Amino acid sequence: MKTLVEAINDGLHQEMERDGSVLVMGEDVGRAGGVFRVTAGLQERFGAERCVDTPLAEAGMLGAAVGLCMVGWRPVVEMQYDAFSYPALDQLITHVGRYRWRSGGKMNVPLTLRMPYGGGVHAPELHEESPEAYYVHTPGVKVAIPATPGDAKGLLAAAIRDPDPVVFLEPKVLYRGDREEIPEGEHCVELGQARVVQDGSDATVIAYGAMVRVAAQAAQTLASEGVSVLVLDLRTLRPLDEETLLEAARRTGRVVIVQEAPRTAGFGAELAAIVAERALLDLRAPIERVTGYDVPFPYWRLEDMYLPSAERVASAVRRTLEY
Repeated sequence: MKTLVEAINDGLHQEMERDGSVLVMGEDVGRAGGVFRVTAGLQERFGAERCVDTPLAEAGMLGAAVGLCMVGWRPVVEMQYDAFSYPALDQLITHVGRYRWRSGGKMNVPLTLRMPYGGGVHAPELHEESPEAYYVHTPGVKVAIPATPGDAKGLLAAAIRDPDPVVFLEPKVLYRGDREEIPEGEHCVELGQARVVQDGSDATVIAYGAMVRVAAQAAQTLASEGVSVLVLDLRTLRPLDEETLLEAARRTGRVVIVQEAPRTAGFGAELAAIVAERALLDLRAPIERVTGYDVPFPYWRLEDMYLPSAERVASAVRRTLEY
């Protein structure tokens, strides 16, 4: 039985053992084992050359990782917190996502960019944001977000083995949450395959990351009212499993999309557009979105008011049923 943080640590050990070209780099990942202890034990096992403590220079870290890819390495770069990655956006947008195109397909960038993201842990400013839309909007970059320990290990393995750069967002509120049995040894979950958390017939709730747990809690509340809810965990935002997404929307005809990022231009809007474009005639009610608000992430006293809650999700489902 492992927590999500233990599963990621297990996955890093497994992939570094399997492939000698995999290395981990980031601030405090070595001697300290990472601020969340995700990389604990890696430097002791694989040495300081493959678990590298870097300076406090996010753009430099990512730029160095691109160079490492060019000479045959598969770097796994840890950004200590979600918003700490913003100084590296220039590298990500202008270099990481473009090299396959720039080189005419001759050069891959097998880079994994890991970062804890999202709210729920009462951290200060710039420690609890949800920046997934920036990365999904960057052509050439894949984005994976696990919601369970098993998926954390499996999706991380798939990200590290992928020939393209993958941004791997880890919901920090789930790091030491539920435990579950995860496969021993190698475990790989294909990128671009959504997961039906539970089936249902009255409404569909689509979520990813920490919001999957919120969606499941809302479904449990609604079940006591006789409402059957299908909960879909996207797992990866790019590539997106549109087929499963549309099948889930068509099955119930009522769709609620949940994201903790701000509402405007969030990934939930893209999901709503896909459903509206390709499954409009199957819908029985307007699509609902339950999101964060268009303000900077608040300090911890207001955090619970900002984040989508199970009650907000349940209320959105009820509105679709009443339409």
